[in-house]
Amino acid sequence: MSIVDSYKSFMERNSDPRTENWWLMSGPGPLLTLLASYLYFCTSVGPRYMRDRKPYSLKNTIIWYNVSQILMSIFLVYEGLVSGWWSDYNYSCQPVDYSDDPKAHRMAAAVWWYFFAKIVELLDTVFFVLRKKNRQISFLHLYHHTMMPICAWIGTKFLPGGHGTLLGVINSFIHIIMYTYYLISGLGPQYQKYIWWKKHLTTMQLIQFVIIFYHNFSVMFCDCNYPKFINFLLSLNAGLFLYMFGNFYYRSYVKGVSKKVEAPNHAIANGKPAVANGTSMTNGIGPTIVANGKAKEC
Repeated sequence: MSIVDSYKSFMERNSDPRTENWWLMSGPGPLLTLLASYLYFCTSVGPRYMRDRKPYSLKNTIIWYNVSQILMSIFLVYEGLVSGWWSDYNYSCQPVDYSDDPKAHRMAAAVWWYFFAKIVELLDTVFFVLRKKNRQISFLHLYHHTMMPICAWIGTKFLPGGHGTLLGVINSFIHIIMYTYYLISGLGPQYQKYIWWKKHLTTMQLIQFVIIFYHNFSVMFCDCNYPKFINFLLSLNAGLFLYMFGNFYYRSYVKGVSKKVEAPNHAIANGKPAVANGTSMTNGIGPTIVANGKAKEC
């Protein structure tokens, strides 16, 4: 059997027929093309285009973008809860319901909307490029914005429901708070006093990755009708995010504070007190960045 035949056989055998005709769900090609174009624009074409141009303001555009992201995140949390996680789903082991039950279909639709939200979030980086905030386009930022649509596509294509969907509910809840922060920080310097809790936002993101890691890693050792390989990938991805965001937290809030304490005299320059973190690093948009040799019942 050829590689093409093997691919077709795999897709026919494992794809969820309920989602196969939804936007970008026909196969991985359209999504991979979109992500490749995104990376090429944000790392090459975009910066070269903006090199000799003034940065775009986009203030009103970004305000409405942040508002739309907050509303979308609220919608996703609500749909994830009422479709299963509020009462019907088992937090220790939840297989995928592939039936045409209304709740199962509603959860599948919620997973697709989560995937759609990850596509829209690629605009975070596009806005950085157009505003010439290239220092914000870190490896962590690009990795996060590239991997999340891929994970969401896999979920929508093969597993639109079940154990892995808790990730989307938690992540969307964090995004309600995160985009609220971006909205306030983008309104202007006079609103910076209201976002003193920036450090705690990063802490919440770290807690998110710990929960996702444990939720997927623990089920790998249980007799649960959910793909162990997917649990492993979600655990691995959560672990990588935990490491990278943890490193950012350490550099920004632990090591950075230590340096300020060790060198207090540097806080005054040219006879005037220096202002630390007087403006938002995000400039109103984008992340600052599964015993005894036998399976046990969950």
